[in-house]
Amino acid sequence: MGKQKMKTNRSAAKRFKVTATGKIMHRKSGRSHLLRKKSKKRKRHLKQEKELFSGYYSHIKRCIPYKF
Repeated sequence: MGKQKMKTNRSAAKRFKVTATGKIMHRKSGRSHLLRKKSKKRKRHLKQEKELFSGYYSHIKRCIPYKF
């Protein structure tokens, strides 16, 4: 028997994106509902993707092994 392929965690693959330099980006939370009370500035800043906290990198790399 040969070496088995690792399975990609599909939910993680949909939530995180890896940039060309190797950073892991994610969407900010808080933009799905209750938007009426949030300011335009706040909603505009929630649109932008953010770099993942470095402490979570090893966990996410295990979930999406073929993106690196």
